[in-house]
Amino acid sequence: MLQTIIKKNSYQDSVVLMLLTSKLNQLDEVSRVSIMMGTPSNIDIFRASGFDTPELSDASSNDMVIMLEVSSEDDKEKVLSIIDEELSSTQDGSGEVEETINSWAKAMKKAPDASVALISVPGEYAALEIEQALDNDLHAFVFSDNVAIEDERRLKEKAHDKGLLVMGPDCGTGVIHSIPLAFTNNIRKGKIGVIGASGTGIQEVTTLIHRYGQGVTNAIGTGGRDLSTEVGAISMLDSIVALNDNPDTEVIVVISKPPAKEVEEKVLNVLRKVDKPVVTLFLGTKPTFHEENLYHAYTLEEAAQLSAKLLSKEEVVYTPSPIINLENKPTGKGIKGFYSGGTLAYEAAFLLEDALGIEHGSSPEGFTLKTDLHEVIDLGDDMYTKGKPHPMIDPEIRINKIKSVVEDADTGVVVFDVVLGYGAHDDMASALKPAIVEAQKELEKQNRQVNFVSVLVGTDEDPQGMDEQKRILEEIGVTVCENNVQAIRTALNQVGATLELLEKDVKPKQASDLEQLPETSAKLAELLTEDPKIINVGLQSFTKSIIDNKADVVQFDW
Repeated sequence: MLQTIIKKNSYQDSVVLMLLTSKLNQLDEVSRVSIMMGTPSNIDIFRASGFDTPELSDASSNDMVIMLEVSSEDDKEKVLSIIDEELSSTQDGSGEVEETINSWAKAMKKAPDASVALISVPGEYAALEIEQALDNDLHAFVFSDNVAIEDERRLKEKAHDKGLLVMGPDCGTGVIHSIPLAFTNNIRKGKIGVIGASGTGIQEVTTLIHRYGQGVTNAIGTGGRDLSTEVGAISMLDSIVALNDNPDTEVIVVISKPPAKEVEEKVLNVLRKVDKPVVTLFLGTKPTFHEENLYHAYTLEEAAQLSAKLLSKEEVVYTPSPIINLENKPTGKGIKGFYSGGTLAYEAAFLLEDALGIEHGSSPEGFTLKTDLHEVIDLGDDMYTKGKPHPMIDPEIRINKIKSVVEDADTGVVVFDVVLGYGAHDDMASALKPAIVEAQKELEKQNRQVNFVSVLVGTDEDPQGMDEQKRILEEIGVTVCENNVQAIRTALNQVGATLELLEKDVKPKQASDLEQLPETSAKLAELLTEDPKIINVGLQSFTKSIIDNKADVVQFDW
């Protein structure tokens, strides 16, 4: 029987509740369970997911709502006891009682010299909080998504006029003066500045830069719609100018999915006026030449590699990581990509399209790429995560996908990512291991060979331990690649296909029609040269990366 338990005035971090829901769903006693705060949007998600009871109407945004279906009162009490224990273990055990910050007035009183608001509230409320941040002269790092694009443009214009920056909405990762924010890796401090309209694109590029021995000054996320016609690259352009003026930055990397054509021209017009070496990557566009001091990459690996070579004064030529030759050829010809990172899925899709001659944009909803043989899925897409944890922190949806390959005789290679860093699962390799082993045993019974290929996104400084994650995967026969391009080229080689990567000549830089670049505001210059002091509005788990890196943060319990 479905029961509704409402814990009045019990605020809990939504990431904590998602992970707890995932854990409880593994219990034999539980038919189904979902736990969220009782915000209007979450109530809608409950109802859309089949958790619809009259009692739901009594919940408010300050209440924790447990929707639980078990077969007995004993089971109910057992589950509630587990919930209490789990939530107690996430509380501060110091015994000290700190003031609850639940208003902007209290937050600004507690942190009068704050410089950044990290906002992760439900999307329908995010615009108001961004506006409050700007009114308090704070830059806004906006993890929240589903902000109306009209609001995004208006707020970015307001920020620009005040000399501030809005990073996002839907900004999943960032590094500000070496302080990692949200879903981010520990990256060595260095001299490369990254601006990206893609989350895992920034993570792949910055972690590769780290592994090439270089480091990052700042990695600024702009949000995926910043380069749309409606928004006009307001945050991207301000960031480019600021990094050009930043004394610690010697090379600039710009990453985006293909922007609107007129916006791409506007961005390139500014980049052609920049003094410092620049590497651009408009994902899905296959450039045929570089310009002097302006290098056009085709892949995330190329963007990272060229920027590192520019900094170390090496010849600026892309040398892709070699294909890994596997002894056992697969019995099927199909490649399946099960990604938690959207940009990695997008890159995998356009590389497969390029190598296999597949028409771009012909895949149905829910697939980044879908043909009779091949498919690539971004399992972090909204349609797979509504009311559920993101696959970077919850392995369930990928476990099910991995198990499903035994039912598809055409599958020859399975490619998947394991993303490390703050916000990601503590041990994703171990979480996926039983499903891979189970699938391998069933495939052996069917006299089939399916090769599993993984790309690890992370650094040796990430809390999960990159070497240990690699060891766990390799121990069960997974081929672990250094980057996504190597993974896709290895998979293609297994099914007898090849990806052609072009050698590019360097042509004279095209002229910019700008007489000079705009000036960087004092506040934006400070953002890139000083440790940020942060007001964290929403998910409390986002404070960990800030505290671990010894920066100041105040938790605003929204």
